[in-house]
Amino acid sequence: MAETFDVVVIGGGIHGAGIAQAAAARGLSVMVLEQTAIASGTSSRSSKLIHGGLRYLESRQFSLVRECLQERSLLLKLAPGLVELRPFYIPVYRDTARRPWMLYVGLSFYRLLGGGGPAMRFRRIPQSQWKNLDGLETTDLEAVFQYYDAQTDDAALTNAVMRSAQRLGAQLKIPATFTGALLDEPTNAIEYRHNGKTETCGAAVLINAAGPWAQEVLSRITPAPPQLEIELVQGTHLLLPGKLTQGIYYVEAEDRRVVFVMPWKGNTLVGTTELIFQGNPGDVAPLPSEIAYLMETLCRYFPRYRTGVPIRDAIAGLRVLPSGRNGTEGEAGTLHARSRETVLYLHRREQSGTTRLLTVYGGKLTTYRLTAERVMAHLADALPARVPLADTRDLELT
Repeated sequence: MAETFDVVVIGGGIHGAGIAQAAAARGLSVMVLEQTAIASGTSSRSSKLIHGGLRYLESRQFSLVRECLQERSLLLKLAPGLVELRPFYIPVYRDTARRPWMLYVGLSFYRLLGGGGPAMRFRRIPQSQWKNLDGLETTDLEAVFQYYDAQTDDAALTNAVMRSAQRLGAQLKIPATFTGALLDEPTNAIEYRHNGKTETCGAAVLINAAGPWAQEVLSRITPAPPQLEIELVQGTHLLLPGKLTQGIYYVEAEDRRVVFVMPWKGNTLVGTTELIFQGNPGDVAPLPSEIAYLMETLCRYFPRYRTGVPIRDAIAGLRVLPSGRNGTEGEAGTLHARSRETVLYLHRREQSGTTRLLTVYGGKLTTYRLTAERVMAHLADALPARVPLADTRDLELT
């Protein structure tokens, strides 16, 4: 007889790992199906930041910023070897759209939302210290602000969360390709390919945390569940030689988007871009226009790159954003203004009205734990009561 679980999670990215950890912490039986490797998709191709999202203040996503800052504070305690506080620098030039007074107000509000304290301090760097800022262009430079956020190794963090889930009893099948599911009473029947063999299992609830592959997963489920209209947004990062010793730079590209220039394993990481992607998520790759955009931005702020340097790597990942036509915040064509709130899309049983399928759309690396807790809250009516084993707010990540 096929094994039956309380929860089966499809996807081994940060949200799949976080949900597995939250479910296992509640004493639930959990299995995760991952088709390639842990953090093989978006969760290893992010900007590697655990941050409040200072730029989200411009689109008035205040609750999201507050939640991100709270989760940042928690992760700094739970994962001290994986999440570390870093100084960030915002240079303001004569032609910078965000003026010094605007940044002062924004950083003050950011500090307020973060509850104050040493990790939320900021200051204006004296002109006498500008020469220490990693060769930053000083022509027409009017001000430089310093504040603090955190950096992580996104793939390492995802693996640490998955290991935590496994220590609590979660099972992991990898490589395992989800091939289909029948949503039925009282148990969902799930089929997948593992090590070249077709296997089956049952689950009270199926959780679709496949990220860019979420719609493909839904297409393999019977009866066909409703789908949220989404857009896949491609973001590219460049890895270049050269060390940054002072911290991370938060700069304004020519189109006024924010780009980060960061130290990364002895090199410099620059990103990201935002372009609508269409096609197979497995085929995502950096575009020449993205590479040119990021190099132009980098050279604008760091003259040493203007003579030309080899690009060591170019990495593209995909973010899932609800379509502007769903009525989410921000116009359909304005990606940077679109809401970054995670959407949990539920499909309920016709007879009992309990949830049998939940799809996670979007989400941020910083708030993966909070998203997982919200998933569990949404599933309270569909899952059996078990003896809790732990609280994710207390689980150290190693």
